[in-house]
Amino acid sequence: MSASDSLQNLGWRPFFQAQVELDAACRPARVMNVHRGRVDVAFADENATIDLSAKATAMGITVGDWVLVDDGPQVTRRLERLGVFQRRAAGTAGDVQLIAANVDTLFIVTSANRDFNVARLERYLAIAHDAGAFPVIVITKADIVDSPDDYVAAASGLAPGVLVEALNALDAQEVEVLRPWCEAGQTVALLGSSGVGKSTLTNTLTGEHLETQAVRDDDQRGRHTTTSRSMHRLPQGGWLIDTPGMRELQLVDVGDALDDVFSEVAALVGKCRFTDCGHDSEPGCAVRAAIEDGTLEADRLRRYRKLQSEDRRNTETIAERRSRDKNFGKLIKSVLAEKRSEKGGKY
Repeated sequence: MSASDSLQNLGWRPFFQAQVELDAACRPARVMNVHRGRVDVAFADENATIDLSAKATAMGITVGDWVLVDDGPQVTRRLERLGVFQRRAAGTAGDVQLIAANVDTLFIVTSANRDFNVARLERYLAIAHDAGAFPVIVITKADIVDSPDDYVAAASGLAPGVLVEALNALDAQEVEVLRPWCEAGQTVALLGSSGVGKSTLTNTLTGEHLETQAVRDDDQRGRHTTTSRSMHRLPQGGWLIDTPGMRELQLVDVGDALDDVFSEVAALVGKCRFTDCGHDSEPGCAVRAAIEDGTLEADRLRRYRKLQSEDRRNTETIAERRSRDKNFGKLIKSVLAEKRSEKGGKY
């Protein structure tokens, strides 16, 4: 097997090859795991753990990234991504938290119990569309209900052409339906809230034995198990990224993706008489007309507008912070330059 074949098995694409200059001193590697101050990477022929310099840390490396590594070994560059999953980090700072990069397929995991929530699924679908990943909604714990048909029907109506699979994550034969997305060179990621069975599904897909915890009797939800993001090798040759359960998934900079997920609403908005229609009581509002004639659910519009507002607020907050940080940096440089001038170029 050649080095290029091995890189392709790791998910290498012509998109990445086009970014690499002919530099024998640097080798491409895929980031398997990110720790504080270091990363685990896979080259074409070996694995390694590399300490991150301050420059490399500033690159914002996440699981699934492709990087170039010199003989140091040091990460010298992060290649541009095909896509990245991100969210606004919890708290008031307005930072963006990277979840995973260069994912081909996103398994959006929910369960056939009280965890099933269409609003949350719409969030995950928007994230998938924004990252350029193909979404598959996986409804676990299908064995605990008389029939999962109602859950499947509800999930299937959330976006055009979305695929939905209901299964028992413990049953290897049922999980086989997901194997077409797990072939050599493919990268899949699992995303879902705590306790929906992501670790169980990962165990069945990989044959590994990650820790899982029992479901609580009071609310039918499991406890948080996965605490970090890492890549796992799949038997078919693909790669799987497991992610921690997330209590809060704030959208940021996914405006176009929202229009993809809520395409029927976006199409109606374009038919309104006024371009700034608020879809409340304005004349010629195609959206209100669709609600009145029953072709659009009022709750669907409400969720669309809520996510739009959240995305706009978070995106503006982050842009403002970056601008503020940039201006502050310029101020510091200006002050230092003045001090140098006053002291003849010396401190």
